Parts: sequence; C-alpha cells; structure tokens
Amino acid sequence: MADHQEVTVTLPSDPASVPTARKFVAEALVGWGLPAGSDTADAIRLMVSELTTNAVQHTFGQSPTFTVDVQLERDERLCIGVTDSHPRWPQRLPAAVQQDNGRGMVIVRSLAAECGGRLSVTSTPEGGKTVWVALPWNAPVQR
Repeated sequence: MADHQEVTVTLPSDPASVPTARKFVAEALVGWGLPAGSDTADAIRLMVSELTTNAVQHTFGQSPTFTVDVQLERDERLCIGVTDSHPRWPQRLPAAVQQDNGRGMVIVRSLAAECGGRLSVTSTPEGGKTVWVALPWNAPVQR
C-alpha cells in the first residue's frame, strides 16, 4: 500500500449531503481494507455523520459547501477532516436536560477517544475551519 492515500469530496451544505458523505467515507475505508461491519467502521460512520451534520446546521447558511477529506498515512494513521467556510469554531454547550442538540462534538470526541484517537480543529487560509479526527489505523494488512 502507498505511504499516503487520500480521497476528498465537496458537497452542498444540505442535510441530504450527510448520507452521501457517510457513504463516501465508508467506501474509501472498505477499499483500504477496513471491514464494513466492524465496530471501528460503525464508529467512523457515526463521527462523519455528526461532523457533516454540524457543517450543515451550524454554519448558518454562510458555507454553501463542505469538504470531507480522508487520509491514510503509512497504514498507521487515519485522518478525517470536515471543512466548511464559516469562521465560528464548534462550541461546547452546557448539558441542559431539555436540550435537543449540541452533543455532536461530545459524541465525536468520545468515539475518537474510544478508538485511540483525538479530535482537533484548525483554521483554513480562507477563514473557515476543519474539524479533524485522527485515529490509529487497525485494518488488516492486505497482501
């Protein structure tokens, strides 16, 4: 396998794009050797779902598209980034009992940690941000 593999897709900031992003990432990971029904694959699908939903819902129409970037580095580390053009970074919201939303980043952070990874946010040169999940790559080596 190559030292670095990467796939990227840019989609409209529309709720209908969330399943498309999830499927795009799932297909890339299967192509790189991660079994589709594994616990790791399920966790990654949920993380992608939460991150892309945030990119659609919390940019307040100021980001017409979002980009999903999936990178596999030396069969050791998987990085998934979701980029939008809105400058506001994700906010930690108080855990109010009657709150219906605001827990997506908590879910992503917890799942990333369970998989041995971490969550980070970086600014883009254009003034937006990318929310990254970096995970150790545990897929079986294909010969």
